[in-house]
Amino acid sequence: MILDDTDRPAETYETLADALEDLRDEVATEPIPDSRLEGLFDEATTSNPNIWNTVTAFIDIEDGDAVVTEESKLAQGKWAPEIVDDCDAMLTVDVQYGQMPDEFKYVVAKQLDEKIETARAKAERARE
Repeated sequence: MILDDTDRPAETYETLADALEDLRDEVATEPIPDSRLEGLFDEATTSNPNIWNTVTAFIDIEDGDAVVTEESKLAQGKWAPEIVDDCDAMLTVDVQYGQMPDEFKYVVAKQLDEKIETARAKAERARE
């Protein structure tokens, strides 16, 4: 995962930040069914919260674009390191049956903003 503790070139962090900004803007302006996070929304809002706690979208950066490669539910605990290491970024939301699209968009935008800010800060440090 790009935002782990490994040092990377500034360009890698900038590419991640730019791709996540595009994803954030898409989620903010497009209806959920037309966005790359439709699967995450569907899983988070229709899964049984008595069984599943969270849903994660695994994101790879391909040609400068954030590509959601998979969505997966987790009942408890954390993802195994080999799963986390195999993607460029992750977006995890709580399972909330019946959650409204605007609330989902808010939660996702906030998480993406944090990841973008972290990537930009790491890019700045890598340039120093």
